[in-house]
Amino acid sequence: MKPLKRIAITGPESTGKTWLAQHLAGHYQTVYVPEYAVEYLKKSGPDYNQKDIVNIAKGQLKQENELVEKSKRLLFCDTDLMVTKIWSKVVFGSVPRWIEQKVKEHQYDLYLLCYPDIEWEYAPFRQNPDDRDYLFGLYEEEMQKQHFNYRIIKGHGNQRLKNAINFVDELI
Repeated sequence: MKPLKRIAITGPESTGKTWLAQHLAGHYQTVYVPEYAVEYLKKSGPDYNQKDIVNIAKGQLKQENELVEKSKRLLFCDTDLMVTKIWSKVVFGSVPRWIEQKVKEHQYDLYLLCYPDIEWEYAPFRQNPDDRDYLFGLYEEEMQKQHFNYRIIKGHGNQRLKNAINFVDELI
């Protein structure tokens, strides 16, 4: 049996990460890990601190590890620890040591970095409709700094999905 490949779908908010994770999982007939922050913030409310971001990061990893057994050679992760790192850095000006360490330790076989070339859509916990290009730059800078295997996903609808499939096919 081939080893499991973990693929993180990452990037600024409202760049199609969830849609892409769902469609990639469907295409490859496997499961995807939903974004834990959405569930966490629904329960705790819109006010959060850095401790909450660490709890979200831990919850994301826990969900991911629970779904490993249900996956079939590929596991798509709708968000990753990079999201919590950038989020903490932008909102609070610093990143908790635990998140910094886990970003280095818990790497993925491929990062699909979603470019903000699709229209921003309102959702209750989204906060950055006007600075997605700036945030994208932070993600790409971090990917390069960490020497992560990443590809930039652009396009609309099925073209976006097709571009992502091509990168995943290269990996496998």
